[in-house]
Amino acid sequence: MSDLTADAVTTEHPGAGNPAAPGGGRTVASAVPPSLVDRLAAGVTAAGEPDLVETVAPLTGERLAGLPQSTPADVEVAFQLARRAQPAWAALPVRRRAAVLLRFHDLLLKRQDEVLDLIQAETGKARLHAFEEVMAVAMAARHYGRAAHAYLRDKRRGGALPVLTHTVEARRPKGVIGHISPWNYPLELSVGDALPAFVAGNAVVNKPDTQTALTALWARELLVEAGLPADLWQIVIGDGPVIGPAVVEHADYVSFTGSTRTGRDVARRAAERLVGASLELGGKNAMLVLSDADLDAAAAGAVRACFSSAGQLCISIERLLVHRSVADAFLERFAARTRALRLGGGLAYGADMGSLVSVRQLETTTRHVEEAVKAGATVLAGGRARPDLGPFFHEPTILDGVTPDMTVCAEETFGPVVSVYRFDTDDEAVAAANSTPYGLNSSVWTRDLRRGRAVAARLRTGTVNVNEAYAAAYGSIASPMGGMGDSGLGRRHGAEGILRFTEAQTVATQRLLPIAPSFGLDDKQFAGLMTGGLRALKALRFR
Repeated sequence: MSDLTADAVTTEHPGAGNPAAPGGGRTVASAVPPSLVDRLAAGVTAAGEPDLVETVAPLTGERLAGLPQSTPADVEVAFQLARRAQPAWAALPVRRRAAVLLRFHDLLLKRQDEVLDLIQAETGKARLHAFEEVMAVAMAARHYGRAAHAYLRDKRRGGALPVLTHTVEARRPKGVIGHISPWNYPLELSVGDALPAFVAGNAVVNKPDTQTALTALWARELLVEAGLPADLWQIVIGDGPVIGPAVVEHADYVSFTGSTRTGRDVARRAAERLVGASLELGGKNAMLVLSDADLDAAAAGAVRACFSSAGQLCISIERLLVHRSVADAFLERFAARTRALRLGGGLAYGADMGSLVSVRQLETTTRHVEEAVKAGATVLAGGRARPDLGPFFHEPTILDGVTPDMTVCAEETFGPVVSVYRFDTDDEAVAAANSTPYGLNSSVWTRDLRRGRAVAARLRTGTVNVNEAYAAAYGSIASPMGGMGDSGLGRRHGAEGILRFTEAQTVATQRLLPIAPSFGLDDKQFAGLMTGGLRALKALRFR
């Protein structure tokens, strides 16, 4: 890893760097004792005497847990157990299944401090950013707990022949969902995505990232307490290239969140088996600050957009497009707010940004900044690692003067780094925002809401936030969320977020007359009768 210090970069604002948040409080070791690890690890499907893999607490670099590793044979067992449990669960009325989600909602909010500790211990993020996961999961539990019946109920459709054909669209569960979830949002992207699958009548075999498996195991434990049959949610953990394909091999449908490169492989494997898949992948998301934006609000929003969870968020902003007429004034405000962010790793509220999750993430962040600076970019804020705070801390960083030949321009950093670009017209801004193969999230800032929505309609991203960073669109749980282009396939949330876990079945009942010659009509007479009928249906405006 490059040793990037304040002396190694060009900065217009030299100084001591971001302040440290107040320390004190509980330690990771006291919040996640061995007894808790052992209890949660018992929920992993792993037979015999499995190998243990150690995870590291990003805040301190110390050992966090030793976790059993599943084998491909264990994955097969997990699917067998899940398949055995699924039919009885699917046979329950939807409202009975939904009641489990609503009880889980209440338990989660009541016992949130337990999981906030785990999320911080496993990811290193600030507690406020960990709480975003609690909010998101509670909202998903409430929404699908209340709305699942409406999404899943049989729906009357127009029949082949009015009155004579009674047609219903029904929704049946897929069976067992293979769910592969990443490390960056371990609660939201494990149980948050599994909830609609469960209420739709499915079982789930989940492979969380080993680094953050304790959070998923805690969520499973809580959902079982809320009434979910224990065998219905199987958790397997292990090396991604080994266990991931095994999950895809047995799944009736695959839900994946992760990198675009791995997502392509998952899609290929699923396609070979003719099973569906939803993929939420990478992004190089843009925020547009238009000429009439409220600059103070936009600067505050940019801090949230770029540095929540230390930038380790698929929908965070890595490209900042600012109208030339307001660029200097905006950047002054944004840089001042960024330099004032308090960095820290206490298991309590108070830090504005936490740590990166691993040495790998720190190396990528450092490399992107260092290469850009050597090629002529200027650091307006941040720009360096902070080993004084913890092994994987890096300051929130703003880069100006980034050019297309720099790695940071097009490659996803997935760290607390944003690049600034100026534009003169809305057309130019839209073209720049749409210039990458990704299309996950974007943000538009303007005082003219009609103008903001007009610009939003031209952006090729699955979600667009006007005068907000990402939470407005993501938190609109009844509306779909997902990516275009290299950012993925399918959607979570809303109707698409639950119907993806179902098969559509049409049940048509024919009454009185067949759709065939009858009552002595020959073929030609039948064709003439039906021709007249078709014309009449069009004239009467039948759909």
